[in-house]
Amino acid sequence: MQPNPDLVRAIANRYAANLRLCLPLRRTSLQLARAVHGNIITFGFQPHAHILNRLIDVYCKSSELDYARQLFDEISEPDKIARTTMVSGYCASGDIALARSVFEETPVSMRDTVMYNAMITGFSHNNDGYSAINLFCKMKHEGFKPDNFTYASVLAGLALVVDDEKQCVQFHAAALKSGAGYITSVSNALVSVYSRCASSPSLLHSARKVFDEIPEKDERSWTTMMTGYVKNGCFDLGKELLEGMDENMKLVAYNAMISGYVNCGLYQEALEMVRRMVSSGIELDEFTYPSVIRACATAGLLQLGKQVHAYVLRREDFSFHFDNSLVSLYYKCGKFDEARAIFEKMPAKDLVSWNALLSGYVSSGHIGEAKLIFKEMKEKNILSLMIMISGLAENGFGEEGLKLFSCMKREGFEPCDYAFSGAIKSCAVLGAYCNGQQFHAQLVKIGFDSSLSAGNALITMYAKCGVVEEARQVFRTMPCLDSVSWNALIAALGQHGHGVEAVDVYEEMLKKGIRPDRITLLTVLTACSHAGLVDQGRKYFDSMETVYCIPPGADHYARLIDLLCRSGKFTDAESVIESLPFKPTAEIWEALLSGCRVHGNMDLGIIAADKLFGLIPEHDGTYMLLSNMYAATGQWEEVARVRKLMRDRGVKKEVACSWIEMETQVHTFLVDDTSHPEADAVYKYLQDLGKEMRRLGYVPDTSFVLHDVESDGHKEDMLTTHSEKIAVAFGLMKLPPGTTIRIFKNLRTCGDCHNFFRFLSRVVQRDIILRDRKRFHHFRNGECSCGNFW
Repeated sequence: MQPNPDLVRAIANRYAANLRLCLPLRRTSLQLARAVHGNIITFGFQPHAHILNRLIDVYCKSSELDYARQLFDEISEPDKIARTTMVSGYCASGDIALARSVFEETPVSMRDTVMYNAMITGFSHNNDGYSAINLFCKMKHEGFKPDNFTYASVLAGLALVVDDEKQCVQFHAAALKSGAGYITSVSNALVSVYSRCASSPSLLHSARKVFDEIPEKDERSWTTMMTGYVKNGCFDLGKELLEGMDENMKLVAYNAMISGYVNCGLYQEALEMVRRMVSSGIELDEFTYPSVIRACATAGLLQLGKQVHAYVLRREDFSFHFDNSLVSLYYKCGKFDEARAIFEKMPAKDLVSWNALLSGYVSSGHIGEAKLIFKEMKEKNILSLMIMISGLAENGFGEEGLKLFSCMKREGFEPCDYAFSGAIKSCAVLGAYCNGQQFHAQLVKIGFDSSLSAGNALITMYAKCGVVEEARQVFRTMPCLDSVSWNALIAALGQHGHGVEAVDVYEEMLKKGIRPDRITLLTVLTACSHAGLVDQGRKYFDSMETVYCIPPGADHYARLIDLLCRSGKFTDAESVIESLPFKPTAEIWEALLSGCRVHGNMDLGIIAADKLFGLIPEHDGTYMLLSNMYAATGQWEEVARVRKLMRDRGVKKEVACSWIEMETQVHTFLVDDTSHPEADAVYKYLQDLGKEMRRLGYVPDTSFVLHDVESDGHKEDMLTTHSEKIAVAFGLMKLPPGTTIRIFKNLRTCGDCHNFFRFLSRVVQRDIILRDRKRFHHFRNGECSCGNFW
């Protein structure tokens, strides 16, 4: 029996009326749509396309894309409305690949401008500006006419990738020609494009010209122009714009200005804008507070941050977004208990919260607590892994960093350039040259070799693996450089004894108009110290305050004192210590003690050691330096006294350890090591080498024997068992002729080992690179890159 057409029409109208109630979307919309859908299935009703399309639309807007796709797939020939709805739904959810597949499966004859708009908008919203532009060009090529919405969407995509003034002008001209140029949404997008590409003042002027010509400005118009000024550091123009705004629009503009000041490190200016905002009677909102707290956190203004915290609590404006900022404030100011307490009290913790806490512990060096938090996290994303990999590397856990990177790949996370940077930093810590080269090759293969973070990590990795030429090459081929890049190269050259070149690079950096930061000055002072460049070092130190308004920290003073002491200028070093604007820190006394050890200045060394015993009694280095000074002058009773003091205080000496990498395998050796399977052959080889070196004039320096031994022969035997000598002998036995030998040591190498390596490089006619705790030594033909100054 044929169904009654009037009844079918009535049922269809009822379903359609119910589905109309679902949109605009409200809390009950999904429940009602499911009820309608269930009723259709139960009664076997065959709905027309418009009802199915409405169901698909509700499911997509409710983020129930699986239900929407199931319905879509059941339609034998989906129309363009259904297809466009699915494209929009996938784009809104961030699944751009599925959106693209639906779009590309749609025949060109079924497409229209609305569908193209949906796909272009999807690309733009998902930060794929190039695909948005390419599809726009394809749309025009296929004969579809862009409308106002098309231009607004493609310009949003262009703003993500624009790097050429010509692109701005071309799209502007096309929008004007189509008649869309004076539509507010399109004009706003043009302002954004010009602002993003403001490589010259004229482009920012073009942005302002477009803004001034908008006939009906909305809140987005003002916000976009203000954001353009802020991102380009034109705060005075931003303030001028602020004066001309309606009062009801000023809140967003103030927030943009405050955030911009914070991003530029201008914290006092940011706080001044907050005061101005409050005095104008404008209430701070949930976007203002995080910026204020970030300014307090980065500037170390804990008390002010706590006042803001208390103010928010009193006003009951405490928000989830604000919780994460507070966690950052307290951990950056060293208040970890308070940071953890806020975190624990959060009503809901998302990945942002967990990552904020994890980042706090990692950046402050509390790697043990960071490991526990990482283990506690039930859900992790690529950011969590990046934070942990870099944290492990920067805190000396390179092997764990590499293992976590491998685990990340096994679990299906696609590493980004920042993750690769963390893995490369791990190679730097370990001196794992082969692994570092492999990561470099992978970066090139997948197109991350132009990444700034990866390039900077590669410079440091090659430098710390003893291959300073490759570090230079990476620097030269990087498409863009920042202050971190320059700092990394200066540090690399300084570590390898190329102090004059490091100074030249620093001067080149200044000529290019790049302003040095405190890290730059620290690296160049270190380079001067390693090369004995006293006059240059003093000049650069003096320039910190007089030229760059950077107050020297304890670390800068320590480098200056190290520079003076290495050159034997102890009177000058004492004068610097006496004129310090703060109490001398352990780092400063360590620099003085180290210089006294080099030059045998016992009286001043004892004073420095006593200060260190009071400041860091648990540090083994102080005891060992003082003990070594006494041993060098044969004062064995004093040696015994220092070592007894060390035992009484429970301080243990760090065991000397050297290692060498061969075919990605690391061979480790301790002092007096007999545990290696080939130990006997290594010692036999060392004896043979010693005989050849003596013929060339090598004489073991027994003043570096740190125990009271009467027999000179016994003393020489003790020197032979130093870990770096065992490692280099093993490398010479195993690596092919002509191969550079790279040895790494956890402590500073002694004078006898340094002399031994000089003669050895001449005997075996090989380049030998030794990295100790302080720096690199390149030995070739009996000479060292440090010029015996280290």
